[in-house]
Amino acid sequence: MTKSLTKSLALFLTLGASVAALIGNAPFAPAAPAADYKMETLAKGLDMPWSLVFLPNGDMLITELSGQLRLMRDGRLVQAPIKNVPKVHYAGQGGLMDIILHPDYEKNQWVYLSYSEGGWGKNRTKVIRARFTGDALADIKTIFEAKPYKDTSVHYGGRMAFMADGTLLINVGDGFDYREQAQARDNHYGKIARVRDDGSVPDDNPFVGEAGALPEIWTYGHRNAQALLLEKDSGRVYQNEHGARGGDELNLIERGRNYGWPAITWGLDYSGAKISPYTALPGMEQPLRHWTPSIAPSGMTLYDGDLFPMWRGDLFITSLVFRDVWRVDMDDGVVRGEERLFGELGERLRDIRTGPDGALYILAEESGRLIRVAPR
Repeated sequence: MTKSLTKSLALFLTLGASVAALIGNAPFAPAAPAADYKMETLAKGLDMPWSLVFLPNGDMLITELSGQLRLMRDGRLVQAPIKNVPKVHYAGQGGLMDIILHPDYEKNQWVYLSYSEGGWGKNRTKVIRARFTGDALADIKTIFEAKPYKDTSVHYGGRMAFMADGTLLINVGDGFDYREQAQARDNHYGKIARVRDDGSVPDDNPFVGEAGALPEIWTYGHRNAQALLLEKDSGRVYQNEHGARGGDELNLIERGRNYGWPAITWGLDYSGAKISPYTALPGMEQPLRHWTPSIAPSGMTLYDGDLFPMWRGDLFITSLVFRDVWRVDMDDGVVRGEERLFGELGERLRDIRTGPDGALYILAEESGRLIRVAPR
């Protein structure tokens, strides 16, 4: 029996999902958890935790939006923050955002950090590379700076992912007030950038050599991307992003594509007015899934662990609005269904990662908790 048939049958029998709920972008019915699990709080009191990464020795690094990089060592939160972290513009939605490891981290100890740099009236998304020494950052190098500066302290994007070829993808938000610029290729507003691990521009980027286009651009037409990840087995890159009032999206990211914002959207402006009369136009990509009303997606992981075999290959997305986790049932790049999980947490959830032990790790904003989810 195929994964698709097995998981669809399980959803129908166990969760009571209707056939109509499993087609296209119809609203999938919320379902009871498909696995018995327990939750354990590993740390609390973090200051707006935003992202985490697992080190090969079992330690974890956690970013706090307010500008600190924290270390979990031997299962405990080290009191002193990591030294030499650059100063961030901590305002609005800005601060210290994502952290990822270089694919050859065990050889070079390089970590990559994204943050908002500048001040009120002049700020941008920036990415640095640094060597992690165990209690400090060293050999800091700027990898990417979004252009031009903006005067809003919102919609930074900031999530990163390494592709299979070792190049780095970087989400950059539209700055909120600059949404029309997401369709122009002479700026980084509403784009995904692609650079080499040292910040240089790959020759095969789609707009290299195009007059007036910034060479780092990989895709465009985005609003405020919140997650970005590589599916290692297939090489697919998935991204989620915020709409306005509705129109949140899950996208398959492909070279040079236009993802439509704001020319096409499934959402409304915050005033209730239409942003665009169009939900589709030629030459613009459709999302794999969109949500209205907004779920406010944040972190995302592709589950590839062994503790929950029924979830292997599925996407897990934390929700800021519904204060739970949405499991998107994936089968060879196709959305087959979804269910809502872990609603008992009851607070804004910022990130979720699959641990090397096969557990799910969740960052909760309001309590500043790091939570581990494993089978009971």
